[in-house]
Amino acid sequence: FENQQRASQRLKVIVPISGLLIFSLLFWAFRSVNKAALVLVMVPFTLIGGIAGLALAGMHLSISAAVGFIAVAGISVQNGVIMVEQFMEYMRDGKGLAEAVLEGAVSRLRPIVMTSLAFILGVVPLIISHGAGAEMRKSLGTAVFSGMLGVTLFGVVLTPVFFYTIDSLGRSKCKR
Repeated sequence: FENQQRASQRLKVIVPISGLLIFSLLFWAFRSVNKAALVLVMVPFTLIGGIAGLALAGMHLSISAAVGFIAVAGISVQNGVIMVEQFMEYMRDGKGLAEAVLEGAVSRLRPIVMTSLAFILGVVPLIISHGAGAEMRKSLGTAVFSGMLGVTLFGVVLTPVFFYTIDSLGRSKCKR
């Protein structure tokens, strides 16, 4: 219990600092607050899958599950960067916003699904494990398994929608 309390206190410090560093790197990569924020805003949406998975399995949020959420958040950011960069590349090539978003989402679907599938299949042994320490492994595996489902579903659907909305709103403000 004391170890869990100490780990929770450390996470309360490390996670916000990491978030700020990741936002800074995203801003540096995209040169846009909106696009950097878009990638980070997707992280809570993708964690819905992990929280739902833990609830359905009757598990509590533990430190090992929190570590799984950190891994899932990293993949969420990676997928967001992959998609946003593809949208921007298509727009630099002269495609319109709607066409760039649609074609970018379709072209990045396979790599995103492959990454998610590799993670999902990789944690199946953790979920079905028994014996000493199985509770810790199961919560980690369940958080990653269901979190990756959330990353894939929410990320593939919401990232293009949010990008289109943010970019079109930005363009309409520039025209005024």
